[in-house]
Amino acid sequence: MPSKELTNGMPAIVKMETSYVQNGETHHHSFEENGKVVYMNNSYYIRFEENHDGEMVPVTVKINPDGVVNLIRRAEKTMRLTFSSEQDTETNYRTPAGIMPIQVVTEDLRVSYYDRPFAGRVWADYSLYMNQQKLGDYQLRLRFTT
Repeated sequence: MPSKELTNGMPAIVKMETSYVQNGETHHHSFEENGKVVYMNNSYYIRFEENHDGEMVPVTVKINPDGVVNLIRRAEKTMRLTFSSEQDTETNYRTPAGIMPIQVVTEDLRVSYYDRPFAGRVWADYSLYMNQQKLGDYQLRLRFTT
C-alpha cells in the first residue's frame, strides 16, 4: 500500500530521455524537470512539464497496475500513447491539420520501483505506424525520484 504522501502527491525530480529514428535521421532529447508523483485509483501518475523551445508542455505518464503505460502530452499537438507488452495499441494524434490514426507497437517495456526515497523507472522501445507505413523507431527512458 503506497504511503499517504503518495496519495496526496509528492514532489519529484523527473528525468526523461527520448531517442528516435525517422527517415534515417536520429534525434535525441533529454529533460530534467520538477514534477509530482501521485498514487490514485491503483495507478501511479507522474506529472511534469517539458520545456520545448521555451514552451512548457504538460506531460502525464500513467503506470497502470497491469503494467500498461500511458504517455499524454498536451500541446498544440495532443499525443496520447499506450505502451503494452501484450498487444499493439492505437491512438489518434491530434494536429492542427486534423486527426491522424497511429498504431503503437511496443517491442520492450520495463517498469520498476525503488523505496527510500520512492523512485521508479519506465523504459519503452516502440515503433509508430500510420496506414501500415512505419513512421519511426522510438526509445523512452523515464526516471523519477521523490
